[in-house]
Amino acid sequence: MVSQVIIWLILQRNEMTATTASAVTEAPALTAAQRYWTLATVVLGSSLYGTALLTTSTVLPQMQGAMSATQDEIAWAMTFNILATAVVTPMTGWLVSRFGTKRVVVYSIAVFTIATLLCGMAQSLEILVLWRILQGGAGAPVVPLSQSILFATFPRHQHTMVMSIFGMAVAVAPVFGPVFGGYLAEIYSWRWSFYMLVPIGICATIGMHLTLRSTVQLEKVRFDWTGFLALAIALAAIQLVLARGVRLDWFNSTEIVIECLVAAIAFYVFIVHSLGARAPFLNLKLLTDRNYAIGLALVTIYGMLNFTPMVLLPPLLQQHVGFSDALVGQVIGCRGLGMLLGFMAAGLMSRIDPRISMAFGFGLQTLAGLWMLTFDLNVTMEILVFNSAIQGFAVGVVWVPITVVAFDTLDAKDYAEASSIFHLLRNIGSSFFISLSIAEIVRTTGANYSRMTEMITPYNRAIAMPEVTGAWNFDTVPGLARVAREIMRQSVMIGYLNAFTMYTVASALALVFALMVRRRRSAVA
Repeated sequence: MVSQVIIWLILQRNEMTATTASAVTEAPALTAAQRYWTLATVVLGSSLYGTALLTTSTVLPQMQGAMSATQDEIAWAMTFNILATAVVTPMTGWLVSRFGTKRVVVYSIAVFTIATLLCGMAQSLEILVLWRILQGGAGAPVVPLSQSILFATFPRHQHTMVMSIFGMAVAVAPVFGPVFGGYLAEIYSWRWSFYMLVPIGICATIGMHLTLRSTVQLEKVRFDWTGFLALAIALAAIQLVLARGVRLDWFNSTEIVIECLVAAIAFYVFIVHSLGARAPFLNLKLLTDRNYAIGLALVTIYGMLNFTPMVLLPPLLQQHVGFSDALVGQVIGCRGLGMLLGFMAAGLMSRIDPRISMAFGFGLQTLAGLWMLTFDLNVTMEILVFNSAIQGFAVGVVWVPITVVAFDTLDAKDYAEASSIFHLLRNIGSSFFISLSIAEIVRTTGANYSRMTEMITPYNRAIAMPEVTGAWNFDTVPGLARVAREIMRQSVMIGYLNAFTMYTVASALALVFALMVRRRRSAVA
């Protein structure tokens, strides 16, 4: 159960946005049936994004084959989706002030559903990534606004109960997505992992259109387009550098050099403009708060640890270990189940020092990372399921104390700005770390393959020793082909172990940041 403290802190942004940007008209009191119908439709719509994200990670290997893409190229379907979510999320307040809560939510889910359908119909990688960007941007406002809708719909004494149901449902729904999506992909094709979400999106769109009350604009919020465009261009350029650097040999490529220059200039414009603007897109002066600055570092690492394994494991398990889509879906689904249990544990641990909770959660992440360093190409389903569940549990445990730490020492008037930066960095951390991990796998695979193939030569005496070579045959072309495939598998595994090492180091680094946090005011008082 998500704790009442974390819900209150997270939802301050939405309540403030509703106060300063737009307000819900004073409508007649709703009946209990109308309130719970609203709850059902809101939960349905909010669950779509997480379900689509986890389901897509399950079928990445099949998509890679269908699109004739490399591993780093197919990862764009995940990284640019997350990046689009990160960029659009801070725009939620402005969208509400201009169009109203109901219109933003209904049209967001409708566009998300259409983009999901188009993802399933995509015939090329470029088109797939385009629709995934639209899908991520359209889904970004749904979860924050869904929470504020429920707070406005239910009386205050029911907020804890409603948010508990909301948190549980949103955490449970993505557990089933990878499982069903994996089975459908195995029986039919990867396209059905997108198609299965379309009816749910249609029902959520119609349900919200019928149940939500219209809003009246009281005041329009000025949107900082200069800061927004500068940040968006900088993030997109950096993402392209990380995604294409390995294939283009980094700074030996003119494209990479140009993208780095564009990123540097855009980021410089963003920093200078944000420090001097009266109402910047993101208020960088909040970084002077120590706990908030540490909280941003922690939530960035949280984002790095949350989604990266879901992108890395499916290609490894399907292409090199020999798992089916259905089994891969079960592994990812167990991660979601562990996350659900972690959120429940976080509710029980909400009264203890958040530093202890964070140390416990990130400690589990570090242990899970160390365990992954023992994986090989003979890893069993039981080990994968248990490790995935531990990772999910740790992710669920640390989210509550990270948010408590980040927002506890801030003034209430800064919650809206602080929340924008907070969620932006969480998504950016996911996007960038996925690209870095994929780049390391590709780099290490090529380097190790070249190094190991040097050993396959008639001048290597070990090859002439039957007790060493065993069943491998180096005298025929088919025999050499089998040896080449095995060398490739082992080279890829070394690359994955390097990526798992990066994951483990990031987890351990979070422990250091957790110890730097000051005790929260409520604990000191």
